[in-house]
Amino acid sequence: MPTLAVHGRSTATARHRVRSLGRADGPVLLLVHGFGGDQHSWNGLLPAFLATHRVVVFDQAGAGGFDATTYDRERYSSLDGYADDLLAVCEELDLRDVVLVGHSVSSMIAARTALRAPDRFQRLVMLAPSARYIDDPATGYDGGFSAEDIDELLDSLSRNYLSWTADVGPMVMGVPDRPELGDELTASFRALHPGTARDFARATFLTDSRDLLTRLTTPTLVLQCRDDALAPDSAVREVVARLPQATLVPLDASGHCPHLSAPAQTAQAIQTYLDGSA
Repeated sequence: MPTLAVHGRSTATARHRVRSLGRADGPVLLLVHGFGGDQHSWNGLLPAFLATHRVVVFDQAGAGGFDATTYDRERYSSLDGYADDLLAVCEELDLRDVVLVGHSVSSMIAARTALRAPDRFQRLVMLAPSARYIDDPATGYDGGFSAEDIDELLDSLSRNYLSWTADVGPMVMGVPDRPELGDELTASFRALHPGTARDFARATFLTDSRDLLTRLTTPTLVLQCRDDALAPDSAVREVVARLPQATLVPLDASGHCPHLSAPAQTAQAIQTYLDGSA
């Protein structure tokens, strides 16, 4: 895998172990992993883009090669802290005309970042997004979970993290006929520091991002999966309905992590969208 640089001369790029891969003079594709992953979550997707793009990957707070000595619980008590990190990376590398790909909750982190610096981003790609995981009976919104469900999930995470990962990994992956992928995701969850995982989980599952999506004018591709336990059809439809410029593409892939279970199909959907919007 060709690597242009492991950036380490400035604060954000060193803290998040930012890497630039592929073609140095190519258009920028910035990949942001979701909760429980790290930059290596994108390895299956990379071969489709390295010859044509400058692909930038990094580890979010608590994941992979992130510098744990810099972790600040207050900063990461909300998704805004993760958006601050993402914007800092873009500013330090002076990334422009970026295609920003966010998986799961990082779709909402990407939305926050694009709202702050719309001139830096050409397109967004939201992979299996949900703007709110908890049902909202007052508006008829179905996020897939009751408030009690989320309370139980967070309590379970706090009480026994290893047991929680064993249950959640296969459920999130959503491909029971390929148990090795569920095991892979479980191992990825376990690589997180439990304290940082609790903070990220709370910020993920307790945040309502629906209203901010209505202000996001950056053209956005929304990729939807079948049988997604975390982002059901109702939640994805809500994301699309609230975005001013959204293109919905259903994938013939099950579960919440198609970049892991169906990377070629996921990459093709992104490339087709970018070719059509050039």
